[in-house]
Formats: sequence, structure tokens, C-alpha cells
Amino acid sequence: MHPVVQQVTDRIQRRSQASRLAYLQHLDAQRSHAPTRKHLHCGNLAHGFAACSAQDKDVLKLMNQANVGIVTAYNDMLSAHQPYAAYPDIIRAAAREMGCVAQVAGGVPAMCDGVTQGQPGMELSLFSRDTIAMSTAIALSHQMFDSVLLLGICDKIVPGLLIGALAFGHLPALLVPAGPMASGLPNKEKQRIRQLYAEGKVDQAALLDSESRSYHSAGTCTFYGTANSNQLLVEVMGLHLPGAAFFNPDDPVREPLTREAVWQSIRLSAPNGGTLGLGQMVDEKSIVNALVALLCTGGSTNHTLHWIAIARAAGIQINWDDFNDLSAAVPLLTRMYPNGQDDVNAFHAAGGTPFLIRTLLDAGLLHEDVETVVGRGLSRYARMPSLRQGKLGWNESVTTSANTAVLRGCDQPFSPDGGLRVLQGNLGRGVIKVSAVDPVHWIVEAPAKVFNDQDELAAAFARGELNQDCVAVVRFQGPRANGMPELHKLTPYLGVLQDKGYKVALVTDGRMSGASGKVPAAIHVYPEAALGGPLARLRDGDRVRLDATTGSIAVLMGQAEWDTRMPIEPDIARYQCGTGRELFTNMRRWVSEPEAGASFLWSEAEA
Repeated sequence: MHPVVQQVTDRIQRRSQASRLAYLQHLDAQRSHAPTRKHLHCGNLAHGFAACSAQDKDVLKLMNQANVGIVTAYNDMLSAHQPYAAYPDIIRAAAREMGCVAQVAGGVPAMCDGVTQGQPGMELSLFSRDTIAMSTAIALSHQMFDSVLLLGICDKIVPGLLIGALAFGHLPALLVPAGPMASGLPNKEKQRIRQLYAEGKVDQAALLDSESRSYHSAGTCTFYGTANSNQLLVEVMGLHLPGAAFFNPDDPVREPLTREAVWQSIRLSAPNGGTLGLGQMVDEKSIVNALVALLCTGGSTNHTLHWIAIARAAGIQINWDDFNDLSAAVPLLTRMYPNGQDDVNAFHAAGGTPFLIRTLLDAGLLHEDVETVVGRGLSRYARMPSLRQGKLGWNESVTTSANTAVLRGCDQPFSPDGGLRVLQGNLGRGVIKVSAVDPVHWIVEAPAKVFNDQDELAAAFARGELNQDCVAVVRFQGPRANGMPELHKLTPYLGVLQDKGYKVALVTDGRMSGASGKVPAAIHVYPEAALGGPLARLRDGDRVRLDATTGSIAVLMGQAEWDTRMPIEPDIARYQCGTGRELFTNMRRWVSEPEAGASFLWSEAEA
């Protein structure tokens, strides 16, 4: 193993010793004493299979075959999840082929961040993750199931499904992907039209045409944002079938992969002799593997929140220092938009996740000795599925990338490190992703332009007030203030300023989209402004320095003057109601800080 990867793994294991032991003991108690189907009273069981066919009822009565619980995030507004409409029928038929049963245990909400970007609904986005986790737990609480299939892809949905399923970690669980849409309008052209619209040089009809040619069919959006980061990380953790993530929804291999996922979930179930559940498979080594995969691909910064919460659900304690130290040791091996111009389809065609896993294993950057849904050993995932005379099989991954503009081996990386930095200074603690930022922009020192929401910044841009070197500060966007929305709406404005030659950066206690790109952005900064954090003390004209090379973020003034500066009172009442926001009051009140996962499922002390 690479020494840094081993060191980080060792310290996570030491840090997590008590909480991990408590979690595993909890799983043992559930496995031994939980009221599984055979322990249900007759009335309970009758309710549980009342709508089943006579054949399925007979199977469930016998107690010696598996019942597969399906938790689905299907809706037909989300392009990534629309293909899931047909999956329950496919899954039920596949289960019957093995003499077993499958039931939809429950559905979970699935919002689209692409629809809600820049809108009030985005303020529910982060909280939807923990809502999905609780919904997953409700679905599985019927205790009717021997294994679980999780149908979900997008931003908060996969983390929420995993967190919920880990509460039932004595059960084996597989995630079942549906794949990305075919490539549409090239990302560079999409970005160009967005910036022209921000400058007022094209109209709304041209912008809508551009966006519609980018997001044009069923399937996941093809840029390497949070949704596709989810898919890659889950596969590197061994929770998909090998190579399953990035086949398009209509690829001939997609349905056979789904059927095989059903059969594998049955093989892993206790009625078929299985002894390992999801909670045993998700351990410290598999979490580190996920972080390495995130960093070597320049994945979404949202996972500096989500994977902390997922790890916590399995009794594992990770923090931003772990991300930071791994990033310094892990080379950048992919260039997918927004880190480059190619998309996940090009990545998949170049060798995809199987090649990536192979090259990382060879370099000692991934733990091979982990449990996966197809057996022990991550080398099983250095294989790509294919159809052979109509039957599903796996081939060893390619040994060289078919397109070194999008995917490379560790011997010729795009960068020697993963491009994620922790920032620390008198403005707080946050993170920055520089894998998509030209190194000439890694240091920005300029006067602050301070805004209390993203619409204020957009209005100032329209008035021409930002045509200067500046650090745009957008505060009161943290989890306690308004649910920590993504601020991707700001990317075109800041990109225009940078293209004009101005030195520009963003500093915020909010999030940026997984699609954030070329402008340096210090995000997730805490203590957040709504709690009196340092960003609440900033004023227009204060000189701010963001230095990604040293990992610092600071206002440049004397300590005595800074200490006497009083924070302004937040005006956040407007965020508290409308678009359902009033229902999330207690979540805003109890949510933890970003480095603890920005979750309300555990207290600050526990997280």
C-alpha cells in the first residue's frame, strides 16, 4: 500500500474504534433478535403479502427462500431515474427464476438539483438526503426482507439510500444503476452559451435550446458532477456489480446487469447461506477506497459532506484532513467536465471504472482486501461486463486507456495530486477543488464584494459593479441559515469576470454544484455566518486572500481590528417558509456543521 493511504486508513481505524465496534454489535443484535419474516405474527405476515400472487405467497410462507426488498427513487421527472419505471417488473421476474420473491418495500423522494438550481427548492436539497435515509429505514422496517436492492443515482439520493440501508446493515444490499444518457451538446459549447446569456448577448430562447440539447433524454446527466461521482464511488466500494455504472439505459447489457444484480442479492441472503451484510462490507478500507476514487477523478465537492455522513452511518469517523492528506498523495487520472471537456461516456469508452481500479490497485492506492457484493477482493472490479452470445459475462479490463485525453494510468497523470485542499484561516475552515482551476488562479488577493444571497450578486453583475478584481463573498448560505443550497447559478457570472482578465474568487458558507469549474471557490466555510461566524464580520472593501497553494483563507487586517469587528445580524426569515421550507425548521435547527456531514441524524457530539 502507498504509505499515505495506509497512514490515513490506520488513523481512521483508531479514531473509529469505539463507534465501529458499537455499530457492529448493533448489527449482530439485529441479525440475532430482529423480528425477521419468520418471527412475524400471522396477521403481520398476511398484511405483508396480501397483494402478492398465490405463487409468491406460497414461497413467503415456506420461509426458506429470499424476499428481496426494493427501495426505489423512481420518478419520471428526473431523467436519471425515469428508466427505473420498468425495474420492479424486471426484478420480480428475475427473483422468481430463482424461486424467490421481490417486493417494492417503499419509495423515497428524488429531487433534481438541475431543476432547483437558483430556486427556493434548492434549499431543501441537502436535507432531502437525510429525509431519503429515513424513508429507506421506514421501507425496511417491515422486517419482511432478506436482501435489499437500492434504485437510485443522483446527488443526495445515493448517499441517503446508503445511510438508510446501513441502519439495516445486517442485510446485504446492492445499488442498481440505470446509466447516463447519450452525449448531447458538447460541454464547452453549453458553457459558452451560458456565459453569453449572463452577458446579455443571447436570449432566453437560445439558452433553453442549448440546455435542451445538453439534457435531452432519459439517463443521468453526462458531466462528472455529484450523480456520476456517486456511481463511480459506489462501484469502487464494491456495491455495484463490476463495471455496471456507465452503460447507457438502452445498452443491451443494461437489463442483464439488472437481472444479475437480483440473483447476486439472493445469493448473498441468509436463506442462501450468506453471512455478510452491507454494514460489514462498508468498512474503513472501503471508505478510504471511495475517497481515493473521488480525488483521483476530481469528483464532486458535495462528497466532502456526503461520504462523511455515510461513513458515520457505519460507525466510521472521517474528516476533511483525511480528504486533504489523501489528495496530496493521489494523482489526478481523469479529465471529465467540468475538469475537462469530455464526459462520462468518453470515460467509459476509454476503459472506465475497471481500468481506473486496475491502475490504482497496481499503484497501491486502493485496498484490495475488502468485501464486495461479488466476493472478497477489489481486483474482481477490474473487469468490464459484456454480452457473449446473449449471455452476460465479464472481461478483464483494458491495460491501457483508449483515450488519454480523458483517462490515464498512474504513470502519466494529469496532475500529481487530486486537487482538493482544506482551507483554514481567520475566515474559518472550508474546502476548495482546484482540479478544474488553472494554477494561475489558485491565489487571489482582492477587495471583498459581500452579498447576503446569490440574487444580490447576480444583480450587482448586471449593474456592472463587479468589473474589477474581487473576492465575491456570498454568506448566510450555510445549513443552519437556509439548508446550504448549491450556488451553481453564480458560475457563469464569475466565469465572465475571469475571462475578462479580472482576478476573481468565491468565498461562501454554501455549496457549489458538482459541476463547479474554473473559478476558485472556497466553499462549506464554517463556522457559518448565521451563527456569527467570521464571514458575518466582512464588509465591502476588506482585503481577502485565498491561497490554494498554502491552504489559507484570510481577511488581511490587524488582529485587534478584526477582533472588535461585530458580525451583522442575519436576515434569514425569508428562507424559513414557502416551497415547503417551513416543514424543515427543526432540520435547520439541529443540523451539524459541514465537516460533520451537515446532517441532523446525529447530534454534533456524535457526528
